[in-house]
Amino acid sequence: MVEELVVAGVSVVSVGLVYTTAAARVVKQYERGVVLRLGKLRSEVRSPGFTMVVPFVDRLRKVNMQIVTLPIPAQEGITRDNVTVRVDAVVYFKVVDAANAIIQVEDYRFAVSQMAQTSLRSIIGKSDLDDLLSNREKLNQGLELMIDSPAIGWGVQIDRVEIKDVSLPETMKRSMARQAEADRERRARIINADAELQASKKLAEAAGVMSEQPAALQLRLLQTVVAVAAEKNSTLVLPFPVELLRFLERAQSGQPPVVAQPQPQPQPQPDSGSGSELESERTSGAVERQPRTEPE
Repeated sequence: MVEELVVAGVSVVSVGLVYTTAAARVVKQYERGVVLRLGKLRSEVRSPGFTMVVPFVDRLRKVNMQIVTLPIPAQEGITRDNVTVRVDAVVYFKVVDAANAIIQVEDYRFAVSQMAQTSLRSIIGKSDLDDLLSNREKLNQGLELMIDSPAIGWGVQIDRVEIKDVSLPETMKRSMARQAEADRERRARIINADAELQASKKLAEAAGVMSEQPAALQLRLLQTVVAVAAEKNSTLVLPFPVELLRFLERAQSGQPPVVAQPQPQPQPQPDSGSGSELESERTSGAVERQPRTEPE
């Protein structure tokens, strides 16, 4: 009799242990448990820690409440200014309602991924290339709103969306490089022209000062000679006037130097009445100057 009681007690304990083992569940700190009893959702969501369910009747599904980093595959599209680009991004989201994440959508990760890809292609088609390259903050906000609108009903909250990389064709990269180079060259030329203008103004002021004091030009020449001599070169440059070169060139070619000749003064014209008398005097004088011939 005693042996039968002992066997019965051991059997009951064994069944209890088996039942407890089958019904015991542990929910981690970053998880929440959703219980479905005979396919029907239980109202309460199991909090972290030890919990019990009815074996073969209840089904416990754990939902991760941590922030999930979901990379979006690179999407190829055509921008509003007709440039083909490939853009990839990353989505940060978390589950805020474990029950809706299980009931409202089959696989919330896959749903968020597909919605993110569709929204990214839509953003590419509505944006210009310059916006994709330089105005990403605004595009990130627009992309976040497009994904977050349907995700709210799934119990998912979009925390942040970031565009990671924008891939351009090689021809477009070369065109942008040439554009940047041309812009830098333009700015360099403008800076050089501005420097030349300022230098010309200063040189004009210096020339005005030197014209008042001729000795200053000689001192400046000596300073130039000293600066050239400090380079330790065998060549010494001495500037001299260009007029001296022209004078030496004329002297070497044998041409006399050009001297300003006085302009001839106009002679007064004689009157018509005295012209016959002068002519007669010239004739008589010519006759008197003729030699006389002796008769043979």
